[in-house]
Amino acid sequence: PRQDGRYAPRDECGSLPGANAFRAKLAEAVASRDADALAELSDPDIKLDFGGGSGVAGLRERLADPGWNLWGALENLLPLGCAVNQQKGMTMPWYFAQDFQGDDPFMALVVRGKDVPLLAEPRPDAKVLARISWDSVTLEESTDEKSRFAKVKSGAGVEGYMAWENLRSVLDYRLLADRDAKGWKLTALVAGD
Repeated sequence: PRQDGRYAPRDECGSLPGANAFRAKLAEAVASRDADALAELSDPDIKLDFGGGSGVAGLRERLADPGWNLWGALENLLPLGCAVNQQKGMTMPWYFAQDFQGDDPFMALVVRGKDVPLLAEPRPDAKVLARISWDSVTLEESTDEKSRFAKVKSGAGVEGYMAWENLRSVLDYRLLADRDAKGWKLTALVAGD
């Protein structure tokens, strides 16, 4: 069932011909960590970054390298919905195809979950200032990478702390897929901008 919130996962892709079968194969490949199956679903020139990284061979290398953690990124991305993009292809997660209404994409974070607490201090037992469901917040301060919390500001202007596990960068990994005469293929698996 659809959850409440501006950026709650939605599935707009089910009406695209062949999209459901393609996404089922994609989910199966990710769940079983099957690099061959994922490669088969990918365009030979799949884009992997904005510095020229591309191709199925590069995808296989990154999947095998734990430093990239691509399997984990894919596993986290798939439940976040699917949007039909302007080219009539698929964009996952759904929220990536939405307008973030002037938010700085480098500072915007999506709150993943329902009633996620915005805390007065960076500790789990701190006073709850607000509860936010599937909306965007702005990163206010860089925090120690080992910290469990990020200092953020809500859309209502309330500053506080949220657990990183409930946040995802707008520019985190996303998948794009396009259809040609042979069917659907993954054309990009990228993060950043």
